[in-house]
Amino acid sequence: MHQARTQRQTQAVRRTTRARKKIATFSITMLSLITLATLIGLRLFAVAERPVFRIAQPAQANLPMVPSVSASGGFQSSQSGDTSRPLVGIVAGHKGYDPGAVCDDGLTEAEINYAIAIETVELLKRRGVQADLLNEYDPLLTDYQADALVSVHADSCNVAGATGFKVARVTSSAIPEAEDKLVDCLYQEYGLYTGLPQHPASITDNMTNYHAFSEIAPLTPGAIIETGFMLDDRYLLQYKPKIVARGIAAGILCFLESPPDP
Repeated sequence: MHQARTQRQTQAVRRTTRARKKIATFSITMLSLITLATLIGLRLFAVAERPVFRIAQPAQANLPMVPSVSASGGFQSSQSGDTSRPLVGIVAGHKGYDPGAVCDDGLTEAEINYAIAIETVELLKRRGVQADLLNEYDPLLTDYQADALVSVHADSCNVAGATGFKVARVTSSAIPEAEDKLVDCLYQEYGLYTGLPQHPASITDNMTNYHAFSEIAPLTPGAIIETGFMLDDRYLLQYKPKIVARGIAAGILCFLESPPDP
């Protein structure tokens, strides 16, 4: 009889132990599910709240794309024939022609310019601007009609201690007010986004007499920008092309949104 009672007690202990294990397992499972659901919810919230980048100065981040009048009297059309949106040409300096400046390790200016030009075109398109990506001696440059044309270049890779950027237009301009506005906007916005200083003292005749200026239509505002020096500014130019492109795109939008009087 004593043995039977002991056996019953042992069985009761085992049932209690199994019940406790089930409760513990259930609690751990529920806690894991609650934790997982919380993490998923936080991630979805973070994605939903992630800000969308807009190319503009901080105080102007919510400005809409404002229709403007170009130097030629209105928005130009591209191959799509859409005259309701501005058209901008972006030249990837030296692309399709030569390497441009070359660093000792083989990095070429053409590579840098092309990466920046692609990003610039994409940013402009996201803001509702029609944008053409052009080679250095692109056939489309002949009598190219647009609301602006900007040629992207970088400076030499053999000048130690040199840093900064510069912007220029053609010396003998048919539309000096418009092109001065484009140059000013690029100086203002590019410096703001990249933090690079201006380096106007190194502007050369190759910039002010840049070949594309004589090829495009006379009423197409044009500018050339040297985005930085490939030695001291190399990290920015090579590894941060999106930042460089934001500065250029913001300068172009500045011009399109507040053009000079025709």
